[in-house]
Amino acid sequence: MSFVSLRAFVVVACLLLLAACGEAESEPERAPVPVVAQDIRILPEQLEVEAIGSARASTSAEIYPETEGRVTNVLFTAGDFVGRGEPLLVLDARQERLAVEAARVQVREADQLLARYRRIEDTGALSESQIEAGETALASARVALEQAQTALADRTVRAPFAGHVGLTEIDPGDRVNGTTPITQIDQRGTLYVDFPAPEAVFNALRPGQIVQVTPFSEPSRTINARVVTTDNRISQDSRDFIVRTAVPNSDDRLRPGMSFRVVFTRAGESRPAVPEQAIVWGGEGSHLFAVRDGKAVRVPVTITARREGLVFVDGALRRTDRVIVEGVQKVRDGQVIRLVRNGSGTEQRVQVREPQARTSPSADAE
Repeated sequence: MSFVSLRAFVVVACLLLLAACGEAESEPERAPVPVVAQDIRILPEQLEVEAIGSARASTSAEIYPETEGRVTNVLFTAGDFVGRGEPLLVLDARQERLAVEAARVQVREADQLLARYRRIEDTGALSESQIEAGETALASARVALEQAQTALADRTVRAPFAGHVGLTEIDPGDRVNGTTPITQIDQRGTLYVDFPAPEAVFNALRPGQIVQVTPFSEPSRTINARVVTTDNRISQDSRDFIVRTAVPNSDDRLRPGMSFRVVFTRAGESRPAVPEQAIVWGGEGSHLFAVRDGKAVRVPVTITARREGLVFVDGALRRTDRVIVEGVQKVRDGQVIRLVRNGSGTEQRVQVREPQARTSPSADAE
């Protein structure tokens, strides 16, 4: 190699060495990134179940007449509140009244005849069998009177209990019989809301438990309904069961037949719960950063539920892990971090800044 070539090689090598030194000085070692971390919490998920329920009166009956006949009077209007035993409808009862009068006459005659028998009983003019026949006749007449009075009472249809009556299609002059519906009567001070619940929550609903119901007629109104009972069977077709709840209706704003949105929660599987701000979304889905040995470790997670600022996640987390809740956008997997404060569930505020690059000695000299 000539002297000129050797000199050129040495110059090039020196230039490369100087460039490498300049790059090393311009790219100093990155300082740990300050972050805030919190301990994870293991909590049971609160699973929310929704259903559609229908209301019915706590006591309800469809009213039919006991016998057939012509209607002479309708004594109620739809929506009226009636007391127990209050008359609702009257049938023509002329024959029944005559039958009662005839029965009373028979009772009176039988009683008078037996009284005459008693007066001459000690004279021996009558046998014992004749006196017994007189007693039997009086008893039979009294039974006939009660039957006639019952038939007369059946000509008036009465309310079986106190409640509100509904519409009727019966007018005076109509003929009715034992299969003719008169009206519906409901006790609606308390309504029952029945709804189907999935088989998975069978053991989670017990009498006395409270669920939230919302009438579709008033979407902004939420009512606490108490579970009264549950069906003792699971439907083989739909795999659900019926739950009956009681809803107070003292203001009479609700009606039987209304539909309700029913919501209740049950405790699910216990999972790690972390603050929402700890979750990072990327092209491969969601993940978070756990603090392990002073470094940020990327842990892919699946969000299973949310509750009051917390997210329940499924991933390779340990019970002793702490997750980064502030500064997550500044860290990478395996990066050394510096805990500004070790969070324990309370909100913390820090300002995260990029570490400033150190200046080279030559720049300081200038």
